[in-house]
This record gives sequence, structure tokens and C-alpha cells, in this order.
Amino acid sequence: MNENPHIDLFPPIEPYRHGFLPPQDGHSVYFEECGSAAGLSVVFLHGGPGSGCGPKHRQLFNPATTRVILFDQRGCGRSTADRPLHANTTAHLIQDMERLRQHLGIDRWLVVGGSWGGGLGLAYAAAHPAACLGAVIRGVFLSRPEDLQWFFHDAVRCMPDAWELLAPHLSGFSPQDCCERICSHMLQADDADALVLARAWQSWENALTNRSYTPTAATGLDEKSAQALLAKYRLQSHYLLNQCFFPQDGLLNHLAAIEDLPLHLVHGRLDWICLPEAAWAVHRTLHHSRLSLVDGAGHSPFEAPMTGVLVQAIETMVQQLSAKG
Repeated sequence: MNENPHIDLFPPIEPYRHGFLPPQDGHSVYFEECGSAAGLSVVFLHGGPGSGCGPKHRQLFNPATTRVILFDQRGCGRSTADRPLHANTTAHLIQDMERLRQHLGIDRWLVVGGSWGGGLGLAYAAAHPAACLGAVIRGVFLSRPEDLQWFFHDAVRCMPDAWELLAPHLSGFSPQDCCERICSHMLQADDADALVLARAWQSWENALTNRSYTPTAATGLDEKSAQALLAKYRLQSHYLLNQCFFPQDGLLNHLAAIEDLPLHLVHGRLDWICLPEAAWAVHRTLHHSRLSLVDGAGHSPFEAPMTGVLVQAIETMVQQLSAKG
């Protein structure tokens, strides 16, 4: 179905509590709570892998009705680690979510995630359905071989000029090997070479996200920005080389545990990062789920058509769950 309510983000808000989980495996995981302490508990899962939460993510939630918990996944954002890739898999992130839920004294919560965070949200719900009230998933990423081939090669059909940024790094490699080539090089190259690749990767990702591309001369990065970019794409490479540590037979085959869990899938029809077919595949696997395909929207949650549908989907789910008590 298609929906497009004219709804904006909620006003900016600051956390009323923030801190770190007790260190585990050399990782200190940052979390924050926003909104109403008496509201419905919601956990937000950011994308990436390797990104982090930002202030704008808080604005997806009604501060009057929700107690929103946002956290930066291992090796991301404000979370810290001496060795970011050590003990950093989907299973570890799911374990962190359970530690966070118990640390905050939450019995059950609504799971909201987008892109990689959408895949992580489904994996968490399948592993701990009793801890979930429901889920709202945007632009789901399943990390299947065809999804990785699409991003690193086949999407050239959409933006051939922008893909020229990656082309020099993929000369002589078959389409199915492009992901392994890029990610392996990110992990094995020295900082200088890896930074060149990371900037090309970022430009390609931005072009697909925005569905626009204007070549510009590369400007210099300060040391802090350069290190942050390297950290992001090295962590993302670590995950993508392992198909995000999902089961070998694919995440779709492990969703039976949530076949009765309230689930709303929201996906842009023009999403060139995570194709709409991924949401359709989840919807066909979980027939009870609700699917909203959003006209005129791509991958970003902050694109006007997507924002309206996503905010409304979250608020509707919150109201329905709150009414059930």
C-alpha cells in the first residue's frame, strides 16, 4: 500500500539521561534516553554498519508518548573500544541490546530501525520475541549476496557517472566479487590508501541515497574527520565481508519467531541503497506484516515523503500498543 501523510519531524530534543553500559569485550556502549520517562519504551537502531545515532533521529519520536532509547553500536559514534572490530558481530549487538534493556529495567519495548538497523531489528526480534512489543522497520537491509552485488556493482545502471568513483578500485573483478574486493582492501590497506577508497565509497553511497550526483573536487579532511571516516568504513567492511553475520541460509529463513509480532515495514520506492524487493521479501515471509511503499522517497528517513510515513507509522504503533496496556 502507499501512504504519504504530511507530517514533519518533532522538534529537537535533548536526552534526559545518558551514559555507558558496563564495559564488555573491551567495548563501552553509549546510550541515551529521550522523551517521556512514563512513555512507551522504544529502542532505535541506527544504520551502517559503522554509523551512529544523531540528534535528528530523536525527532522521529513523539516526546510526549515515548521513552526512546538510542545507542551507538559497538565501534560506532560515541561508543568506545581499543579494538573496534574485536568481538563485534550481530550476535554481540543483540547481546548488547538485551544488556541495555535489562540495565534500564524495561520489560518489553518497541523496536525501530532503518537500513542495516532494520536488519538488526529483525534479527533481534527473532532472537528475543518475548522482549518485543512490535517493530517498525524502514528500508530493510538483508545483506544477501544479491544485495551486496547491487550496491557495489549493479547500481551502476542508475548512476553510471557516480560509479566511476569506485571503478578504478574494481578493475578486473567480476560483479559478484566487487564487495569482497572493496571491503578486503579497506581492511588491509594502509590509512592513506584506505582513505582514498573510503572517500570514493562515501561519495557513491551519498549519490545513491540522494539520487543525484555532481562531481566536485575533493577537499582535505582534518585528522579527526579522516579517522572517523576510516573507522566507519572499516567497520562496515568487517560486517559486509561476513554478510552482516546473519545465518548462512539468510535472515528470512529465521523470522518465524515473529510471525505474530506487530510489524510495519516502510520502504521508499526509489530506494537505490536497499531495493524495495527486500521489504517485499520480508512481507511475503511474514504475511501478517503491514507494508508501506512510499512514492517519491528513497533511502533517507529525512526525505520529506519518507519522513511523513515513518513518523506516522511509529506514532500509530505506539498508540496501538499503549491502548493494549
